[in-house]
Amino acid sequence: MRIAYIECFSGISGDMFLGALVDAGVSADLLRETVRSLNLGAELKIEKVDRCGITSTKVDVLVNGEPDRPREADQPAHHVHSHEHGHSHAHEHRHADGTVHSHPHAHDDEHEHAHSHEHDHDHAHDAHAHGRHLGEIKHIISHAPISAGAKRTATAVFEALGLAEAKIHNVSVETIHFHEVGAVDAIIDIVCSAVGAEALNVDRFVVSPLNVGGGTVVCAHGTFPVPAPATVELLKGAPVFSGEIQKELVTPTGAALVNVLADTFGPMPAMTVEKAGYGAGSRNFPAHANVLRITVGETTAVRSSKTELPMEEVTVLEATIDDLNPQVFGYVSEQALAAGALDVFAMPVQMKKGRPGTLLTVLAQPSDAERMAQLIFRETSTIGIRSRHEQRYVLPRQFKAVQTQWGEVRIKIAQLNGTVSNYAPEYEDCRRIAERHHVPLKLVMQEAIRLYLESEPVTPSHSHV
Repeated sequence: MRIAYIECFSGISGDMFLGALVDAGVSADLLRETVRSLNLGAELKIEKVDRCGITSTKVDVLVNGEPDRPREADQPAHHVHSHEHGHSHAHEHRHADGTVHSHPHAHDDEHEHAHSHEHDHDHAHDAHAHGRHLGEIKHIISHAPISAGAKRTATAVFEALGLAEAKIHNVSVETIHFHEVGAVDAIIDIVCSAVGAEALNVDRFVVSPLNVGGGTVVCAHGTFPVPAPATVELLKGAPVFSGEIQKELVTPTGAALVNVLADTFGPMPAMTVEKAGYGAGSRNFPAHANVLRITVGETTAVRSSKTELPMEEVTVLEATIDDLNPQVFGYVSEQALAAGALDVFAMPVQMKKGRPGTLLTVLAQPSDAERMAQLIFRETSTIGIRSRHEQRYVLPRQFKAVQTQWGEVRIKIAQLNGTVSNYAPEYEDCRRIAERHHVPLKLVMQEAIRLYLESEPVTPSHSHV
């Protein structure tokens, strides 16, 4: 399984995540094109920087050619915010009609900046006139020229942010409005993160415990301890800690990305490292590398002491169902695979009293078993799931990239006793190329196989699957 391990030892924000994606090989041109297609008057500034001796990638959002975040020199000091990573965090003003305007504060760790916001008038200025509520932002995302998967991810992240703010303020999510300037920054960060995460081509994201920082933050709500209220809400269920750095290290958008993307949390899994990327925060702390690291690779199977073949433990979840619309089974399979299931299949069975039914089987990593069971209960009509632990033999596998005329395709190569036994082009790589370049899928797959065979000595042990 191809995984990405996100190490939040210095927290996470949207711009740090984008920087780590680019540093790990996601095309900067892809992200720039995504920004242009949104037509929000924004662009990305991408550069290499040094963070405590570590070369990393810094990504900033520019709106109409200017940094999106207000600077101390440009703003009168009504509310001072000394946040760390550059990102938006909302505070609210409740109007007489119940509408809440959510003003994203710029979390900029290079400046303890001030944000101008007068409280002695009715807030009928241009900034509010141009505010965007969640429905408008979801409309922008739904009409963006990006993949359906990236749209789902970006929408889910914004919904998580909106729901967190709505719960904190005890209002409906429809009444949360995002100030236009902050919304542009957030839209760019979140949509590009969704596109970049998909372009990373991993099966699942594993996230380390998150260093949330420490100290306090001053905003329109008053003085709050770090992490901010929305961040706490978004990190429910995630392992967190506070280190020596007394600054806000996890921003609400960073927390929302983790909330949506993380398949599981914990230490780095056993894996064969393919590449790593470092995304920089704005501040350069002494004796602390202020970066987010993403490590991409293949999970490593554990060898059995009784055989030379690699063996690993899996959890098998089964449910027999006779009262569910057959159309739902395909959807459930897609959802389980997207959530990290190793395999999903269904078989016709005859149940008690002669009723025809379906046996749904999900194979999962033991650590994912409970989450998969919850998914099955949520998406199907079953009221019981059988679970058992089994071991399976797995051949060692690796990837080799071939460069077709349309783009890169990874070839999955399996070996038996050190000899190639199977090889096949990665379907998702081929499908993405076929859709983007309007080329028949079978032609892309055939070309990838041809290029692989040209680069490898052909022996009788080679087998195409």
